[in-house]
Amino acid sequence: MDLIPNLSLTANLALFAALAAAIWFAGTRLSHLADAIGDKTGAGQAIMGLIFLAAITELPELVTTSAAALGGNAALALNNMFGGITMQTAILVVADAAALHVTLTSFPRKSTPVLEAALLILLLAAVLAVATLGDVALIGWIGAGVVLFAAIYCAAIVVLDRYDSAHPWRPIDLPDMKEETGPMAANTLRGRGLSALALESSIVGLVILVCGVALVEVCEGLAEQTGLGSSFIGATLLATTTSLPELSTTIAAVRMGAYTMAISNIFGSNLIMVLVLFPADIFYRDGLILNQIDGTAKLALLSGILVTAIYMIGLLVRRKPRVFGIGLDSLIVLIVYAVSVWAFYAAR
Repeated sequence: MDLIPNLSLTANLALFAALAAAIWFAGTRLSHLADAIGDKTGAGQAIMGLIFLAAITELPELVTTSAAALGGNAALALNNMFGGITMQTAILVVADAAALHVTLTSFPRKSTPVLEAALLILLLAAVLAVATLGDVALIGWIGAGVVLFAAIYCAAIVVLDRYDSAHPWRPIDLPDMKEETGPMAANTLRGRGLSALALESSIVGLVILVCGVALVEVCEGLAEQTGLGSSFIGATLLATTTSLPELSTTIAAVRMGAYTMAISNIFGSNLIMVLVLFPADIFYRDGLILNQIDGTAKLALLSGILVTAIYMIGLLVRRKPRVFGIGLDSLIVLIVYAVSVWAFYAAR
C-alpha cells in the first residue's frame, strides 16, 4: 500500500512501538465498551466476545490478508491467517498469567466456549483436508472449499447464539471467586447510553484498523531489512503484530473478570480467520488460493488444531494445577507455540 515511506531500522522500530501502543490502548478501551454494551443489551459474555470483539479486532487481519492476496503473495496471505491462529490462542497464556492466582479456563460458567473450540477444530481440520486434497473451482477462480467454509462459519454463529441463549448446562465444580487476589477493574462505561457506546466503538474500531494496517507495513519494512522469507514472516511477525488488538482486549477483559468474553474473543477471532479465506480467494487472481498452500501454512493449521484442543480439555477439566503462575493447559500451549515457531523457521 506504500502508505509509509522507506525508513531506517531505528525509525521503523520507533514507529512500530508507537503504533503498537495505540492499538493496545484502543483494544483495552474496546473491551470495556463491549462489556458495557453487553450489559445494556443483555447479550452474554460469550456472544460479545465471539461476535463483537472478534469482528473488530480481526479488521487488521482482513485488510492485510486481502492486500497480500491482491498482490499475488499467497504465501504471505495464507501464513498470516493460519499462523495467526496459534499466535492468538497463545494470547490466552498471557491472559491466564494476568488472572493472578486463578486458572483462566476454570471460570467460564457456561459451556459455550467448549462448543466454540469444537467448531473451530472442525473447521481447521476441514481446511487442512481441502488444502491437502486440492480445492476445485466453483465460480471462476473462487474455490468451492472456501465458499463452503464461509457457509459453515455463518451456520456456526447461528448455532452458538442459540446455544448460548438456551443455557443447556452449567458446571457445578467451580473455583471460589474469593480465591482471586487483587480487585477487578470497575467498568465506568456501564452508565453511558447505548448510542454513545456504539459511536465510540466505531471510532475505536477505526483506530485499530488504521494503526493495524500501518503496523503491518512497518513489519514488512523490518522483514526486508532482516532478509527473512514471506512464509516465516507471515506465520510469526505479521501474525503477531496483527494480533495485538486481540491481546489488549483479552487482557482487559480478564482484568474486569470477564473470563468467558476473553476466551470467546480468541476462539471467535480464530473462527473469523477461516472466514477471511473467502475474500482472500476472491482477491487472489492467480488461481485457487488454497491450492497455493505451503508446508509452513499446513504446520500452522496443525498447530492451531492442537492448541485449541488443549484449551478445550482445559475448559472441561475445571480443577487444574498452576505451574509458573499459569494453568497447566496454558503451559502446554506455550510449549506447543514455541515448538511451532521453531518449526515455522525450519520449514521456511
